[in-house]
This record gives sequence, structure tokens and C-alpha cells, in this order.
Amino acid sequence: MEDALASIAAGADALGFVFAPSPRRISASQAREIVRQLPANIESIGVFRNESVERVTQAVKEAMLTGVQFHGEETAAFITEMKAMLPPHRKIRLIKTVLVNDHVGERFAEVCNGYDCIDFVLLDSGGGSGRRFDWQKAQPLLRKTRKPLILAGGLNADNIEEAIRTFTPWGVDVVSGVEREPGRKDPEKLRAFVAAVRRTQPS
Repeated sequence: MEDALASIAAGADALGFVFAPSPRRISASQAREIVRQLPANIESIGVFRNESVERVTQAVKEAMLTGVQFHGEETAAFITEMKAMLPPHRKIRLIKTVLVNDHVGERFAEVCNGYDCIDFVLLDSGGGSGRRFDWQKAQPLLRKTRKPLILAGGLNADNIEEAIRTFTPWGVDVVSGVEREPGRKDPEKLRAFVAAVRRTQPS
């Protein structure tokens, strides 16, 4: 809860809750205790990797999530099946991650053209490593999608302005770049990061 409040105080629009194996992993009941105390305008996004449809949908319902980020090898059929099991009265944002590697062009085109079930595509270097991927290699991909883009991977207060100018993403996703240790946020880094993001936004 301390990290959630620090993120909101810094100006974050959304909080991520990691349900995939990670030092940052959280249970649905723990996430729910945090989410129920958040302001109504703050998005709560669950991060999953290669989980079952049942586990994802149960976590969405139990933790009252407003979005799901798929960080594994989930197919369009899998996401469509899960989407059909979500509460029909709630709009749940669905995000599919594409890792920037040797096969990124083929995979990015597949997700952008074949995953009508998702709302956003997220580009990442993978694994919460804090490593930045090759931005120049990835930039041509932007011509292949009309899906809103979320950018992740090695972002911090020092490079986020350049990242936004390079990709003009719909949103940015930061983890290790605002931590003092895995799973613990640094309030000063949070404030510096969000301030840098805000500086790049049109007035």
C-alpha cells in the first residue's frame, strides 16, 4: 500500500500488480486490499504470464482489476476465451506484450493484425530486467499497427523524454527504473519519472 500511495502521489495514472513469477509477485487477495483503497480514476492492471483462463479471470474478479497485461505466449484464441468470461458490465483493458528480440517484426505484425481481442500492444525488453531494447530497431514497427502503443523496458527519468519523442506512445510502463530494490518503489525516482513524462505532453 505504501508503494501504491507513493505512485499515486507522484502522479501515476495506473498501478501494475504482478501475478506472474517474480520478486514483485502479489496474490489476488493482497491486490484487492490495495485496489479497494485506490481513487476511482486509478487503473489497476494485472500482469500475467502463461496462466490458465480460469486463474486470470478469477484474479480479475477477486482483485477488482481494470485491466490485464499478458506477458507470455498467450494466443488470440486464449485471450478471446478469457474475454468472454469477464464481467460484461465492466470494461477491462486488455494489453498484449511483444518482446523486442530477433523475431519481433513477425510477432509484432501477428499481434497487431491477428489479435482483434486486445486494446493495446506493449513493447518490452522482457522479464523486468531493467534493460532497454534497441529503439532504432523497433521504431519501424510503428508503421504496422493502429493499436495504441505502451512502451516499457529500461525506462527511467533520464531516458523517458527521449523515449516518448521517439515512439509517441499512448502510455509508458516503468518498474525497475523507479525502484530502490526489486518490489520496493523509490518515491524520489517516482516523482522524477512522472515529472519527466508530464514535460513531454502537449500543453
